Amino acid sequence: MNSSFVKKLGVGMVVVFMAALMWAYGPEALTEAKDDAAADINYQMVLPNFSALAKLAQPGVVNIRTVKTMKEGGPVFRHFFGNPFGDRDPFSNRDPFGEGGPGREFKQRSLGSGFIIDREGFIVTNHHVVENADQIKVRLADEREYDAKVIGRDPKTDLALIQIEGAKDIYPLKMGDSSKLEVGSWVLAVGSPFGLEQTVTAGIVSAKGRFIGAGPYDDFIQTDASINPGNSGGPLLNMNGEVVGINTAIIAQGQGIGFAIPVNLAQNIIAQLKEHGSVTRGWMGVGIQDLSPELAQYYGLKEQKGVLVTQVFPGDPADKAGIKSKDVIIAVDGKPVNSGRELSSAVAGMPIGKDVPVKILREGNEQIVKVQIAERKESEQVFKGQVPEGEDLGIRAADLNPETARRFGIDENERGVLVVAVRPASKAEQAGLQQGDIVKEVNRVPVQSVSELKTEFGKAKSADTVPLLVKRGTGGFVIVKVTR
Repeated sequence: MNSSFVKKLGVGMVVVFMAALMWAYGPEALTEAKDDAAADINYQMVLPNFSALAKLAQPGVVNIRTVKTMKEGGPVFRHFFGNPFGDRDPFSNRDPFGEGGPGREFKQRSLGSGFIIDREGFIVTNHHVVENADQIKVRLADEREYDAKVIGRDPKTDLALIQIEGAKDIYPLKMGDSSKLEVGSWVLAVGSPFGLEQTVTAGIVSAKGRFIGAGPYDDFIQTDASINPGNSGGPLLNMNGEVVGINTAIIAQGQGIGFAIPVNLAQNIIAQLKEHGSVTRGWMGVGIQDLSPELAQYYGLKEQKGVLVTQVFPGDPADKAGIKSKDVIIAVDGKPVNSGRELSSAVAGMPIGKDVPVKILREGNEQIVKVQIAERKESEQVFKGQVPEGEDLGIRAADLNPETARRFGIDENERGVLVVAVRPASKAEQAGLQQGDIVKEVNRVPVQSVSELKTEFGKAKSADTVPLLVKRGTGGFVIVKVTR
């Protein structure tokens, strides 16, 4: 075939395609197809102006350095799931030769980030950045340095509010709306990874509404913008330079996976910390469970929407309102709820004493009951949890006492250690340990507290397989074998 014939053939095919398009949809379809294609190409070619955005945001981002008095062998809460430096942490004053033995005090220096929210010097950061800090130093983008004081902390969402005084010419960042973020949207993370101040990384929103076992109110934005130790507390920005998240956690085993607290979740927490120095949360008094397809079918529900009530605590608001076990809660205060996390978050953010309409399904019939929201009173130990000393087992556990048993819908006479959360990809998850499990024995030795669990698990040698006797819901006892 000569070249002229090939050209004629190509032109003919284009003409046939255009004619078919016009015949099927009319002349306007061809114009729309061209416009859509051009729009797609233009959108792919135009990238955000990251330089301008970085210049706009950096003056409002701060570096936070803390000093904490620690004890050898003491537990250290790590939101970054492991020390990236191993035993050679350059930011720690720990004795490099290990002398002094357990119980010896040392000064631990930590790094983090934060961002200014107003001209009064209030700064948002993570709880784990300033937890138990004896000294907090804040360095601004122009290298001015100030002492900071803690205004309030909320361990359950890992948020903290600190303040510097006497600082002039500071530049607060504007808060955005995280509900408008879409998967695939560009975002910018600013902070001090590994102490490298004013570092800017760009990426996209990888997912929303992530649960990673960090706390009872997990609702993270997942992003592939590079986040590393030291980024904690720094802002995640949209392309308008607005804060849409607070960078909080990474998974050490993963690359390109970071997590940020949505700013819409943080706004109410920050306001309460600023006004009261602490956070109060609403409480209905029910044990709940997400609906599975099997449960939805069993209860005759047309759609798998709502949250199943598994238990109603006597004397609590739901009980007084007439809610019963096996009811399905489908809306609270006029807003649909489709998961236990949605329901818990919605109720937690409601004013104490407010009468809230709750829509329920009972035996296929919709009803609305009024529930007066009470203040949630819970043991800090339940949600704060602990990690076995010197180990990265990957669980957060709590002593099982009558109070925690009541809150989790467990028989008050039950004994053992309650697994509050299991970290993804951890040893515990790989072994099959689950949230809500009750650890009864470690290597055939009964345990009734987190400290006993630590002790018995710590007796095993490295790489040993340690059998745990676990009670799992109504399924009876199971053996879970965890590699130390």
